[in-house]
Amino acid sequence: MSGSQGGKAEASGAVTGAEGPARLADGTISVLIADDQRLVRAGFRVILAGEPDISVVGEAANGAEAVELARKLAPDVVLMDIRMPTMDGLTAARQVLSSGDSRVLMLTTFDADEYVYETLRMGASGFLLKDAPPDQLIGAVRSIASGNALIDPAITRRLISRFAHAVRPATMQPAALRDLTARELDVLRLVARGLANAEIAAELVVEESTVKTHVSRILLKLGLRDRVQAVVIAYESGFVVPEDPA
Repeated sequence: MSGSQGGKAEASGAVTGAEGPARLADGTISVLIADDQRLVRAGFRVILAGEPDISVVGEAANGAEAVELARKLAPDVVLMDIRMPTMDGLTAARQVLSSGDSRVLMLTTFDADEYVYETLRMGASGFLLKDAPPDQLIGAVRSIASGNALIDPAITRRLISRFAHAVRPATMQPAALRDLTARELDVLRLVARGLANAEIAAELVVEESTVKTHVSRILLKLGLRDRVQAVVIAYESGFVVPEDPA
């Protein structure tokens, strides 16, 4: 664990106390940082601690520690490095996602990593390059905490389309997808293109609140955690293909 200090509410490796949500009463976004490099963790902490609506509540130096702290602290967002000792980030993310409500943002030094795609398939909310500018890190944390999972539409969509194209099964699209209405399919197609709700609303000439309702219904019908998984299923089912300009 890192001994760096700086967040408003923080915890190092050996956290004690009652388990439960780490979000503060004032609605501050609680964040757990998992990276095996002390300087990287310290850098992220300094960046995030300067924001009044974000609190770094813990740090982990490997995947096993990240899983333990996530269960104890129930942070809103876990920043998870992919390559760590003891337990890699992929395994740790799977355990965090299966045992709680924390959202996971994967950290990587590669913008085309099959491991990142695998985490998106199992429910991670997105990924971010470790050398991304501070404003992108802050924006990513806020975006994930608010449920807007597709952090970088252009990069994430390119990654998903690349690997979905390689693994997409030659079968008919899932029955659940056929349960979507025509307008919900329109919205799903635009979500898969990486458009934000406001952009979808402009494209379909509807209110943004209407788009939010459609997205919520799509996720409910498909049994998905968030819109990243919706993008994945849109490509993997063949509903949207990488070559499709629409």
